[in-house]
Amino acid sequence: MVPTVIALLTLDIHIPDAHSLKDKRMVVRRLKDRLRSNFNVSVSEVEHQELWQRSQISVVTVGSDDSSVRQTLEHALRDAERCTPECVIQGTIEII
Repeated sequence: MVPTVIALLTLDIHIPDAHSLKDKRMVVRRLKDRLRSNFNVSVSEVEHQELWQRSQISVVTVGSDDSSVRQTLEHALRDAERCTPECVIQGTIEII
């Protein structure tokens, strides 16, 4: 049996240009959709839904070895930083 590896990327995001929840949701939705389509990962906003300028997003992928799932999430983190240059993003990757 092949072992299953689960990897989690946690993105802490500051959106300084958001002046309403609508502004924030546009940025978060664009980022979530992009990560889903480009990396075939599961994405969900998990914290700070009620705040205008903060968000925490979890990105999860599953694979058969540590290196491939870690590499996928490292690419996703770099892509998130590139596609939302107006935001400050801190990312943490965990292998579960």
